[in-house]
Amino acid sequence: MKNDSHCSPIKLTRGQRFLLLSAVPLYFMAAGLILQPPGEILEGILRIFREPDFLITDYFVIGGISAAFINAGALTLMSIALVYFLGMDMSGHTITSSFLMLGFSLFGKNLINIWAILAGVFLYSHYHKTSVRRYLYIGLYGTSLSPIITQVMQLPDLPVWAAFIFSIITGVIIGFVLPPLSTHVHYAHKGYSLYNVGFASGIIATVIVSLFRSFGIEIASRQIWYTGGNRLFAGLLFLLFGLMIFLGLLKGPRQVLKNYGAILRSSGISGTDYLKEFGHSPVMLNMGINGIFAVCFVLAVGGDLNGPTIGGILTIVGFSATGKHLRNIAPIMAGVLLGSFTKEWAINDPSPLLALLFSTTLAPVAGEFGVLAGLLAGYLHSSVALNVGIVYGGMNLYNNGFAGGIVAIFLVPVIQSIRDRRARAKGRLSL
Repeated sequence: MKNDSHCSPIKLTRGQRFLLLSAVPLYFMAAGLILQPPGEILEGILRIFREPDFLITDYFVIGGISAAFINAGALTLMSIALVYFLGMDMSGHTITSSFLMLGFSLFGKNLINIWAILAGVFLYSHYHKTSVRRYLYIGLYGTSLSPIITQVMQLPDLPVWAAFIFSIITGVIIGFVLPPLSTHVHYAHKGYSLYNVGFASGIIATVIVSLFRSFGIEIASRQIWYTGGNRLFAGLLFLLFGLMIFLGLLKGPRQVLKNYGAILRSSGISGTDYLKEFGHSPVMLNMGINGIFAVCFVLAVGGDLNGPTIGGILTIVGFSATGKHLRNIAPIMAGVLLGSFTKEWAINDPSPLLALLFSTTLAPVAGEFGVLAGLLAGYLHSSVALNVGIVYGGMNLYNNGFAGGIVAIFLVPVIQSIRDRRARAKGRLSL
């Protein structure tokens, strides 16, 4: 059960695995090329580069659907290439980081604003005389702070060249502090929030935005949200996730389903790697099932499929290689839905809809402690996620990662103390 040959007759080489992963961004790029003429796509990409991109900025509106798909696909291919040419083996985090890059490049990351942060991570590894391979995934996840780079590039009263240099310095500093901070905050939530770098990024964004405000630089809130594309995007996503399920079951379906059952029984606590443990076939099956479930959930509550929500769906699919499965995400999402019946917002409003999808950062809570704990975690998360972004003005794209970390730190010790008390009580009764 520790390698792919145990769950499927198909055993892919390293190159074949990377090619298979690259097919996903290529799929979206191909869709983009079909939907719009190349001239319009180029103009749209340039608009994406120029616009501020803090939450919520839907690139489908800013640059057009095709430009957003091309931007996302190109960035994801570059991320996959980085992992490949650094000689790293594919792991669950390769899949997760690639899908996060694909999803968030539809509403915040672009071909200009991520590189300074990655340069800071490279500098950190050089400073500590260790391989950048140790921190690369933290760097890829940490590009959640890329809206800060765009914002610094557009600071008023600064010459263009000065703003550009200042943005690079800011990005390098962010990348340099990300690895130690990400390691440190993990101990706080103990792996019960999967978006660990999102929690660290929220802290960094809070510090930086506080500095901005101290110098009189205010960040206006925005909500740029695409509507009316549900039929098109549902078709694209159902086809993609259906292919994942088909390929996952293509050979040896009995053993694949057996291993998928083992995935469903796992808690999903941070550090889980389903690809290493079960191989590519059960992981593809898990990704496809979770993707279809997420799309159906959005449609069922009357939500919009657009850049941000597709990003949320792709995040669920990406983390299906490193902790998420149907049994531990459904209670969390149900908890957020439950919140919509008792709180002052509708589940299909933009921010609550994103909270619904990204709340699954708390999947390990449901996986470890059960359905009721998952419902409570989702219910609490929906309130925290809709309020914490105020402190950093939407500059952390992984807003729900920051919120999820807070909920996990608050909730998990309480649940564990109750469970320990019950265990001691049962122990005394048995004596």
